Amino acid sequence: MKSKESIKKYILQDMRMSHIYQPEMLMTILDCGGKATVEEIAKRLLSRDTSQIDYYGERVKQMVGRVLVKNGIVKKDKDIFELIGFEELTEPDIAEIRADCENALNEFLKTRGDTAFSHRSKSSGYISGSIRYRILMRARFRCELCGISAEDKALEVDHIVPRNKDGSDDESNLQALCYSCNAMKRDTDSTDFRGWNEVYKHREGSCIFCNVDRELIAENELAYAFRDKFPVTDKHTLVVPKRHVPDYFDLYQPELNEINRLLAEIRESLMLEDSTITGFNVGTNIGESSGQTVFHCHIHLIPRRDGDTDSPRGGVRGVINDKQSY
Repeated sequence: MKSKESIKKYILQDMRMSHIYQPEMLMTILDCGGKATVEEIAKRLLSRDTSQIDYYGERVKQMVGRVLVKNGIVKKDKDIFELIGFEELTEPDIAEIRADCENALNEFLKTRGDTAFSHRSKSSGYISGSIRYRILMRARFRCELCGISAEDKALEVDHIVPRNKDGSDDESNLQALCYSCNAMKRDTDSTDFRGWNEVYKHREGSCIFCNVDRELIAENELAYAFRDKFPVTDKHTLVVPKRHVPDYFDLYQPELNEINRLLAEIRESLMLEDSTITGFNVGTNIGESSGQTVFHCHIHLIPRRDGDTDSPRGGVRGVINDKQSY
């Protein structure tokens, strides 16, 4: 029989956590009088899983909310939905409409039964943790549609050919999608997104930014950074996508994410190592008329210091000589 001390010792000293499960399970059992069903424990875990809220939040915004707005039943202001005409309803009116909703829901569930939530169930083809890990590893822990990192948004393992179309649980039929992309992918959609990551490997042999011959000061999967050869100020840095892409407006969202991440990291590093830096200019040239000479997108991060110019007022407006002052 376990004593209080041995249970506390396990929790405080011996318990090794890879997720929230152990303490949540123990608290559920304690709250339920010493024993709890699998369903009770699962519900407790579900209450902690914010990705479920995010998942259904996407459903509200992308699906049901749009339908009700389109039909003039509700209106939307930012993230708030308002029932049109609610202020004119009496308490009996509200109760009557609510009862109508309950009846419609019960009729639907009577017809559909357990299949109503089959898109979120583990079904007969449960994907084991080891297979899930291999799929995420293969995707390099990025959504294979939008490219967002697992650090920024929870990833799910999706069946390319859905189970309801006889799709198998073989790894060749699995791909990693973030919960937003997976929520928008219908159960009848058999689109294979795994080839998207290949586009980021495009390079041009003659491009000096595809074949960088200088020291990198920072790098991630989709971009890198190095000092400008002709710096405007000390530590003037270029952040460049690895894919050969002409300009900023041709970047894909994952590249924008990683470029912004590098810009933030380099800014923080420069501020720590150089106390004379008091500001920054960030910009990019797009097209020959703007001054672009290397037609591989690159973003300038230019540290600024008090007194580095007679009149800094106007900043980037200075690209047109007589327009900086205003």
